[in-house]
Amino acid sequence: MFTGIITEIGAVSSVAKQKKNIRFSISAKNSSRQLKVSDSVSINGVCHTVVSRKGSRFDVESVAETIKKTSMGGLKAGSKVNLELPMPASGRFDGHIVQGHVDTAGKILAIESRAGSSMFTIGFPAKFSANVVPVGSIAVDGVSLTVAEVKKNAVVVAIIPHTMENTVFRYYKIGTLVNIEFDILGKYIARLVNGDKPNGRI
Repeated sequence: MFTGIITEIGAVSSVAKQKKNIRFSISAKNSSRQLKVSDSVSINGVCHTVVSRKGSRFDVESVAETIKKTSMGGLKAGSKVNLELPMPASGRFDGHIVQGHVDTAGKILAIESRAGSSMFTIGFPAKFSANVVPVGSIAVDGVSLTVAEVKKNAVVVAIIPHTMENTVFRYYKIGTLVNIEFDILGKYIARLVNGDKPNGRI
């Protein structure tokens, strides 16, 4: 389990296609020294298993389903990524419960600078609209955020300078694809309320 508090910005060192899968080598000095083979790590909000580690680099593999559902397939050598190690059982809980199981890829629709923060509008498929509420939690590329505003098939989140400086939000542009994981508690509630209705709509 993760909490959406990014611990390091890593860089993709290499990308190698393996049939329908992709193997990524990630350069991250602090994270790599804490990881070992078979450990979990969140890369832009997507939970991966470490398959190899050497020095300041570690390797993971994204399977076809992950590539189809997330923005991982768009990464290339030099791409910056958000990294988070799983929270230990004895660790301090912060952020919100993030599983690393991305629901969908979203797109940056607008970026507005304000005094003390930047407002990002992020669009996503309409079928997920029941999973967001104002002041609820959402994970964007693995970053735990509070929903500032809900629009039609989109949310607005406020990014403070610290988050901008310590995550890949500072590299986003209009049209950037991001990974979205909706709050697991909200998804369970929607399931209980809606039963087996398609797409989780009310």
